[in-house]
Amino acid sequence: MKYYFIVPIAGLGKRMGLNIPKQYYRIKEKPIFISTLEVIEKNKLVDGIYISVNKKDIKLVENYLREFKITKVKKIVEGGSERQYSIKNALDHIEEEAIIAVQDGVRPNIRQEYIESTYEILKAEENLDGLVVGIPLKDTVKVIDKYGFIVSTPERKTLFSAHTPQVFRSTILKEAYEKAEKDSFLGTDDSSLVERIGGRVKVYEGHADNVKITTKEDLRYFE
Repeated sequence: MKYYFIVPIAGLGKRMGLNIPKQYYRIKEKPIFISTLEVIEKNKLVDGIYISVNKKDIKLVENYLREFKITKVKKIVEGGSERQYSIKNALDHIEEEAIIAVQDGVRPNIRQEYIESTYEILKAEENLDGLVVGIPLKDTVKVIDKYGFIVSTPERKTLFSAHTPQVFRSTILKEAYEKAEKDSFLGTDDSSLVERIGGRVKVYEGHADNVKITTKEDLRYFE
């Protein structure tokens, strides 16, 4: 079965306070998203990559792909106003049945282990619809009401922080995105869309260094 990655990089990254979107910020002479793509590019299981990009940046991204010799990109699609819409635009270009991984473009510490193990597990477990790389939460979490009062304390061992890649069978991922579009539902990640239509998704335990670069403080993990 074919294995494709969708990498959305259409965000503006305003919280970084930079004069350019964070995906184009250079760490060790490379734009952040290129470091992410290079890991995916090297994996022999991956058949192709789809990138969602802000319309005005398409030429810029094409130039970066040539400069850094990223050859597995099958399509650059126009991104949407939300991450979910950007991924839906890419999904619409994948017509065949496949396994599809969604990877944050600004999460460059993706490991080959995540790419390979999630794919192999999903192939082997027929009743499984998806896998999400994540890590156990270390802190105690409190649920509060609208006034700020604590209403419950979930058992910590049941709580994980969801990372990417998030890997699914294409049939259920497309169904989940189409249902969300029909219902005008905006989820916080891909798994939440699959979960809401009854999909069976497991967590694959990752590592704490799989950080999504969101603020300037996050750069300390990479520089």
